[in-house]
Amino acid sequence: MASFKEIRKRINSIKSTRKTTSAMKMVSSAKLHKAENRIACMLPYAEALHQIMEASLMDDPDALSRERPVGNVAIIAFASDSSLCGAFNSNVARELQQVVGTYRQSPAQVTTFVYTIGRKVYEAIGKTDITLSGHFENLTGKSDYPVIADFAESLIRQFEKQEIDRVELIYHHFKSAGSQLLVREQLLPVRLHQATKARHTDYIFEPSQRGLLKTLIPQSIKLQLYTALLDSNASEHAARMVAMQTATDNADELINELTIEYNKSRQQAITNELLDIAGGHG
Repeated sequence: MASFKEIRKRINSIKSTRKTTSAMKMVSSAKLHKAENRIACMLPYAEALHQIMEASLMDDPDALSRERPVGNVAIIAFASDSSLCGAFNSNVARELQQVVGTYRQSPAQVTTFVYTIGRKVYEAIGKTDITLSGHFENLTGKSDYPVIADFAESLIRQFEKQEIDRVELIYHHFKSAGSQLLVREQLLPVRLHQATKARHTDYIFEPSQRGLLKTLIPQSIKLQLYTALLDSNASEHAARMVAMQTATDNADELINELTIEYNKSRQQAITNELLDIAGGHG
């Protein structure tokens, strides 16, 4: 059985760790609240814009919405720049490797161009045979729209030049503080959802539908990419909050167990001393 000093040292060490995990949980909770507000403020506009774009493309398809044989695919994976968020980063890295492997094994021998957003997925992919085409760091916390917009613009130009035939996103979709779903989503070519096809709305375009689409489609694509960044950012904070809460709960449980062990050891030591005293008098 461990000595009093060893048990007390372990208890103090765990209490110190508990203070850290509890503080990190509170920080993540505050950051999550801000991230949720950003999504709530942006989503109505982004969804309305995308709905108008999809309805317009039903009547007048654009080059950015036309499927074609896939030879080159750009894959963008969103993770975080820091750890301590459970399986958040490892899930993204694992999904990215599976997607790249699937394309490599396809009969068409598709070439993949991989872009990573977040240091952790960059480090994970660096240990594999996947060659990165680009990397963005220190972006997840800032949610810098101009950087994302420029990146989306470059993807659109490559798609128009047929240098890439498809663009896919891998990120966590934030549903709630306790639920984040890892999704794989197509960015280009633009896909029309069945709900949009079934719902037809008449819009009046000025000066022309085609002229508006030239601005509307790129803007919607940029917002979709930005939404993925915000979604991933909120999911990261939620995952870290849950992980830190779990760590805090585990620390509480371990402290209780060690306290019981300490009290038993102390009681046993007192009993032994009493027996020694009684035996000495005898």
